[in-house]
Amino acid sequence: MTTNELPDLGVVFWPVGTGDSSTVVIRQDVLLQVDLNDRDKADDEDTPEVPVVDLLVAALPEGTDGRPYLSAFALTHADKDHCSGFADLLSKATIGELWATPRMWREILDDPTAEELCEDAQAFHAEVERRVEAIKKAVAAGKSVAGGDRLIVVGYDTDHEKHAYSELPDEYLSGPGKSITKIDGIDYEGRFEAFIHAPFVDDCAGARNDTSLSMQVTLTDDGGQNGKVLLFGDLAYDTIIKIFEYSEDKGRPQYLAWDLLLAPHHCSKKVMYIREDGKDVLKTDILEAFEKHAREGSAVVASSAVIPNIDVESANPPHRKAADRYRDYASRFICTMEWPTVEDPSPVVFGVDASGARIFEDAVVESLAKGALTASARGRLTEVAVAATAAGRYAGGRVGVAATADMSGTERVRAAVAADRGTDEAPKSAIGFGR
Repeated sequence: MTTNELPDLGVVFWPVGTGDSSTVVIRQDVLLQVDLNDRDKADDEDTPEVPVVDLLVAALPEGTDGRPYLSAFALTHADKDHCSGFADLLSKATIGELWATPRMWREILDDPTAEELCEDAQAFHAEVERRVEAIKKAVAAGKSVAGGDRLIVVGYDTDHEKHAYSELPDEYLSGPGKSITKIDGIDYEGRFEAFIHAPFVDDCAGARNDTSLSMQVTLTDDGGQNGKVLLFGDLAYDTIIKIFEYSEDKGRPQYLAWDLLLAPHHCSKKVMYIREDGKDVLKTDILEAFEKHAREGSAVVASSAVIPNIDVESANPPHRKAADRYRDYASRFICTMEWPTVEDPSPVVFGVDASGARIFEDAVVESLAKGALTASARGRLTEVAVAATAAGRYAGGRVGVAATADMSGTERVRAAVAADRGTDEAPKSAIGFGR
């Protein structure tokens, strides 16, 4: 790894407003996308949110079918701010494997005519249903399941026998207390592990947020250094504290450790406050649990809009009082739409290399955005980070939308970088760490 490159192992948290879009880079050609929030407004040059789908597709490796290839996509739950743009992504890239929870089956079973699921959630569920049938057909024929048809159903529902996924072999089913090391049919044990914390079966009939996929992702480089990321979807206090208590009671605190915590529910106060007698009551036990299991140099990242100066009663997250509590207990707190500035947000890039696990400062990512596109060798984490960084400038209005309407994703990235730098030529002097 040269001094001006990111490692090829880490996670990129895209600046998408209040919503989640996290890209886990496991190897050059192995990416796991956790949630997606690509809203129509991201194409408006007056907004800083980035158009994730086009730029992610531009950064993906090419598959054997000649299309951009995403190894896996995991949906924590089917809210719009976690799956917007999925249908568009599916039309532009081949997705080797999907991770889904049982919640949508139950939701559709309870009310088949319900219109609550957004169009992208419906597209996701339709694709999951197609894959269930494809797997059953392949298994019956004694054939292996092809990339593009793979699926893992994560979680157990008391009404699972009413749904076709219950007929899938065990290798396509997972749940709390289990680890996933395979991505798209290939085992990356020793490099990647997703330990599943939730959804719990007790919550299967609860609100959609309460059935969020929750996991600890561990990324380990070739020299043995690792980084740990906690992802809780939109879970609130009751379920998160249960996760900590359950894992500690089971003697597996290693699955609670974290270098980076993605603030649950976009920095919602419901993670550490509960409502009693019309007032918000702080539950310090959850904050103490976070603090107890934080590793040295850890950071909390809120994938959200700019943190408000004051909270308004009944306002959606992000909440100022939650951000303040994270700052009280954590070494570092970062909001994606404020990093490094509100005017020009860039992705938060978490990387793991021989030096350990850390967030790479924006100056490093910025230098890559200015020079790495023309580099002869670069890591996939760099590709994704550069795409997201250039997207911030494109979405911020430095490259007019009208001028890029007919461009491909790659051309948009190049145009954004050229507009920011004033040229599309490579920099004349080396840039990067320590320069």
